[in-house]
Amino acid sequence: DQVSGQSFEHRRDWIEQRILQLASVFTIDIAAYAVMSNHYHLVLRVDKDTAESLSDDEVLERWTQLFSGPLLVRSYLDSSDGFNEAMLQKVSELAAVFRERLYDISWFMRVLNESIARMANKEDGVTGRFWEGRFKSQALLDEQAILSVMAYVDLNPVRAGMSEDLISSDYTSAQRRITGEPVSKAERTDVISDADEPVPNQLKFEALEHLPLATLMPFDPAGRAACAVPFALQDYLEFVDYLGRAVHPDKRGFIPANKPVLMKALGLSEAWIEEAANGSWLKSFGWAIGTQDHLRQSYSGRIKGLSKARLLAA
Repeated sequence: DQVSGQSFEHRRDWIEQRILQLASVFTIDIAAYAVMSNHYHLVLRVDKDTAESLSDDEVLERWTQLFSGPLLVRSYLDSSDGFNEAMLQKVSELAAVFRERLYDISWFMRVLNESIARMANKEDGVTGRFWEGRFKSQALLDEQAILSVMAYVDLNPVRAGMSEDLISSDYTSAQRRITGEPVSKAERTDVISDADEPVPNQLKFEALEHLPLATLMPFDPAGRAACAVPFALQDYLEFVDYLGRAVHPDKRGFIPANKPVLMKALGLSEAWIEEAANGSWLKSFGWAIGTQDHLRQSYSGRIKGLSKARLLAA
């Protein structure tokens, strides 16, 4: 930090680890992430099918890893003996509410941001708002959008001049995929609950530290698995390396002669590579990103980003 002269690099580790910990509870898969010095990017897949396949007990067990939960739920999980029909019905209704939250991006982001804010404020000895504003999200409508946005996220440190290549890009999904190394555990600030007795909607801050780390979404070029990125990992890394040569501040304008496999397979144009190099193209789109056809299918009125979408396909 230029003002205080302190280093807050360890907080990037906090965020990286918390992202993967929460993905082990929520039915939300992590395709890509990049934790920068003052912000982070995530590419997520909402897995509603898995959430709906869970039993009520499984839903309650997951949710109470994050929040204390109502007394009725805690009593039920301890032992449902003596529960009458009305009590069981109420438990079922609560499970339905929590089930929807397990695949809700807003709840995922709430837990992520609130837990990090509490840790940072505790470390700084302050209270109040830590994050500026609410998160922004955009739907990725097709493979072209998935590839482009994942590459954009993984290349953030390169674009910012913080690293030379993917393997040296700390706190990114690309580095994690290449090295296969587990997320490190930086020294943390203990956050103590505000009450001795559990509060129904209170985050269980101490428990979050012990959650397992979820794995990143796998790559499956055959497209058989719904929970996989629909490319080969090697082809993806080849494309990101190719794009990285265009976005690096010291190498802009240098594009290798040989196009990567995915660029050909998905019909990505040279114009799109040039557009991606400036790093601001995401702002040209509204709530969704995709090719012209998919944008037209998703919008009922004026389509934001249609002119940029024309560049996605050669």
